[in-house]
Amino acid sequence: MVENNRGTIILASASPRRTELMTLAGILFSVVPADICEDVQPGELPADHVMRLSREKADAVAAKADGRFFIGADTIVVLDGAILGKPLDGEDATRMLRGLSGRNHEVITGFTVYDSVNGVHISRSVCTEVTFKKLEETEIAAYIATGCPMDKAGAYAIQGGAVHFVRSINGSYTNVIGLPMTELYEVLQTLQAVE
Repeated sequence: MVENNRGTIILASASPRRTELMTLAGILFSVVPADICEDVQPGELPADHVMRLSREKADAVAAKADGRFFIGADTIVVLDGAILGKPLDGEDATRMLRGLSGRNHEVITGFTVYDSVNGVHISRSVCTEVTFKKLEETEIAAYIATGCPMDKAGAYAIQGGAVHFVRSINGSYTNVIGLPMTELYEVLQTLQAVE
């Protein structure tokens, strides 16, 4: 465990992208992945879904790991009100990317910081609007062949092989990667987990 002067911060995520963002922000932390069911509940709105999962991830890791501050997060892509999770296979990834082609969609990340000493949860959701250029079938096929889309919500990673798909972003760039760092840092400051 890496200690800071205010207690141990645990990132409840196996995402290398979230780990990289936390490291870039200069936050000292350890990683303990959460293992929870991520199914959408009937009638659950997208922002409510990601905030619920982020809290469940933080709580699941807090129950099994030593630390004080536990960060859970979940990111989804929303197109026409429908949640696009991680693709089931190449065919599903193709369907998602065809749907996103030439259109606007939302990327929503929910995150929770749980202070286990004080029993306080702070949860937020951040939404970023992303516009894709019109994708050629050959571009979609080549991207899927890399394997990159298979563990990504909406079947793409803006910081990876899909960087040239994105025409514009309105909102937080780090949110699209998977963790809205400005908003997260503000919550950590509120809880006095960081300076």
